[in-house]
Amino acid sequence: MHGFIAVYLRELLILKYRFKRQLAGMAVTPLLYLLTFGYAMGDIIRMDGSSYLEFLIPGLVAMSSMTQAFAIATDINVARFYWKIFEEFQAAPISNLAYVAGETLAGITRALMAIAVILLLSLLFGVSLNYGFCFWLAVLLNAAVFAALAVALAMLVKSHADQSLLTSFIITPMAFLGGTFFPLDNLPGWVQTVLSLLPLTHASHAIRAAALGQPHNWTDYWLLAALAVLFFIFALRCVGHARD
Repeated sequence: MHGFIAVYLRELLILKYRFKRQLAGMAVTPLLYLLTFGYAMGDIIRMDGSSYLEFLIPGLVAMSSMTQAFAIATDINVARFYWKIFEEFQAAPISNLAYVAGETLAGITRALMAIAVILLLSLLFGVSLNYGFCFWLAVLLNAAVFAALAVALAMLVKSHADQSLLTSFIITPMAFLGGTFFPLDNLPGWVQTVLSLLPLTHASHAIRAAALGQPHNWTDYWLLAALAVLFFIFALRCVGHARD
């Protein structure tokens, strides 16, 4: 437990040092999407009785919770390759479980900060949705999935440049194809089948359904929970191999 707290507090101290820059970075991309797509087309396009702006905001929540949670991998890699902090973790009496749990929780914390920024921006645009228990449960599960995946992949890459490639080939395509900006119903059946394999597709569906007050598909939640557990176990194995 002490090791877990130490790892998590270290990430919080770094976040505190960069707090203003982090908030600014978390606000720029959603603000651009809200202005260019949501606000400009908010009253022109309707999605199942909702404006496009109301459709877009849950998608931005899903996308940002993914990208910000996964961004913890960048901090881990900087600590590994430049500051050599991971070597100190190797020497310290900190278990793999404590390390993975601390870094995963740090990724989830970053994701929640990004969501808070988006919800504040949505109020400025005059949009207020349903932010109940199921909404936050879907957000937390989505953040846990990608934070645990980030820890695992951060242990596998051999350089900081490799991490950028993972983001370009995994996270960025998923951000655009995971049902964040457009509904998947009109796509060909085989495309829908392929996209249904993406965790973000289920997160977008669950978050949007909760935010718009639509019926919940609990399969989305169970799949996200299962992936979070699998990626966490995968991260434990990757950290164990990195320590060897």
